[in-house]
Amino acid sequence: MQSALIGLNFPLQRRFLSGVLTSTSSATRCYSSDVKKYECTSSEHKKELDECYNRLDLSFENTKEAFKSKSNTELVRALVVLRLCGVQTLVNQNQMILATMRRVLGKNLFKKTLKNTFYGHFVAGETEEEVRPVVGKLRNYGVKSILDYSVEADISGQEATDKTVKGTSQATVKPAAMTPVVDAKTLETTRERYTVHQEFGDRRQGVASARTYFYEGEEQCDKNRDIFKDSINAVASATGNEGFVAVKVTALGRPQLLLKLSEAIVQTQNFFKALTGGMTLQEGRLTSQEFTKRLHELGVKTDSESVKKFFNDVDFDSDGIVDLHGWNHILDDHVKLGQLFQVLNIKTGALEPLIQNLSNEEEQEFRNMVRRTLDVAEYAISKGVRIMVDAEQTYLQPAISKITIEMMKKYNKDRGNVFNTYQAYLKATLQNMEADMQVARREGWHFGAKLVRGAYMEQERARAQAIGYDDPVNVDFQATTKMYESCLTRIADEVDRRGRTNVSVMVASHNEDTVRFAVNLMKERCIAPSERVMCMAQLYGMCDQVSFSLGQAGFSVYKYLPYGPVEEVLPYLSRRALENGSVLKKANKERDLLWKELKRRISSGEFKAKHN
Repeated sequence: MQSALIGLNFPLQRRFLSGVLTSTSSATRCYSSDVKKYECTSSEHKKELDECYNRLDLSFENTKEAFKSKSNTELVRALVVLRLCGVQTLVNQNQMILATMRRVLGKNLFKKTLKNTFYGHFVAGETEEEVRPVVGKLRNYGVKSILDYSVEADISGQEATDKTVKGTSQATVKPAAMTPVVDAKTLETTRERYTVHQEFGDRRQGVASARTYFYEGEEQCDKNRDIFKDSINAVASATGNEGFVAVKVTALGRPQLLLKLSEAIVQTQNFFKALTGGMTLQEGRLTSQEFTKRLHELGVKTDSESVKKFFNDVDFDSDGIVDLHGWNHILDDHVKLGQLFQVLNIKTGALEPLIQNLSNEEEQEFRNMVRRTLDVAEYAISKGVRIMVDAEQTYLQPAISKITIEMMKKYNKDRGNVFNTYQAYLKATLQNMEADMQVARREGWHFGAKLVRGAYMEQERARAQAIGYDDPVNVDFQATTKMYESCLTRIADEVDRRGRTNVSVMVASHNEDTVRFAVNLMKERCIAPSERVMCMAQLYGMCDQVSFSLGQAGFSVYKYLPYGPVEEVLPYLSRRALENGSVLKKANKERDLLWKELKRRISSGEFKAKHN
């Protein structure tokens, strides 16, 4: 969840946002006078939405309301912590400074110092018992909670690289059968993209705002599964079954197997795109007649049993049409990964496995990964807790998304229990989301999305340049903003098409313009907060002026609450310092608002009255 809850703050006046002034600003782009009129589902929902909207200060500058939940001590601490995060030298050397403090102060004093400063600001507590009052306090101000046990392995870059390289699978994806259809350069570029490269073995490199797991054996994956289940217990107990838990698939299995699965998925997509003449994911569908004709043009004997079997295998929903989605048996315990992906050899007309040389041990490891993921999902659902599967790097994401979409098919029949994450900084995000929504609509399950800006931009760009494939990242901040808004608008369109109970989205952003866009979109489409279609989320200790303003106005908003023992969440605190440093270099609004509120309390006499 913490991945990409980052954004810059650009204050705009409410009258500007309401359209009194003419502008092409992203905050007003979809609210013109000639826009389609949307009807509320009921008069009660319209009344609720109007009241919430009118209570909200869209400038997010009402410090009295925004920081009402903070005591004087918490206010001063927040101001000091965020100011220190703006000192680049301290930020860059934060790990060395923390290590020195630990050595000089000793364990107990070091722990006490952190709990009164950085830890206390960014982390909700060490245990479920410490977190519960924080959750209750947030709820009193209209803010719900997402809990995450934020303990991370504190290992060196060399250790991380060694673990990645050591875990490399000897299995290969062999798309030679596709060569008459897909050009050799595309096949080779895809292979390189989804291969372990030692210089990028430390997947934390260039990533400030996302947690990274490294494979340390099946036993550790079992422990990670149990930690996720403990977090689910904490969410269910502390939030009254209204919360979420965030899950990373790379914590539950060997990432290198996800890499092979991702390559197989993309190579297969290359094959189908070539067959369909380069259509997009959502357009690339062939009838049996079109499929047969295309194969005949390639010289394949289309009356063979292999061709018939292949068509039946890729006609995933038995509607007589081949599409680019599928392999819906990926969650089945009895199906081997090596048997799951089979392609038609255009030269011989025979079916061949795409993933070859998987050992029995690797097959078992993959099934273990799937079992753990399903175990976490089913446990969460049994406790009334919803799960969000975090997005990761693009070279792992095809596999992660495939597993998540299959989980949504399985568990989202009645409500949105599982949410997939979409990163707006990627060029293909809208296309991929569109394809997933199409499948959800066709098969009749609830589409749940968490929309973020993205956490891996620097690493993705460097890796693409070094290895030689197209940069997957949008050209600039504005393009990412446009992608984010396009995705939100498209989700709102899907809500209009399928109804309020079949689509939902979490707007995970610290960017005030993005939040304003979402609020105004809700107003335009007449989506009331209580309909649970659209909610917002920010990190604990960041962007309080947005979270608490939304919560007290009646909108659905969450805080992401990390928790865990002080010593074991130091890597998380280090990333928070880096993330805040990068944001606060460019935008000082939050700390300026904290200073404004402190001065207001002092001048009004509230500082003395508002103790601890």
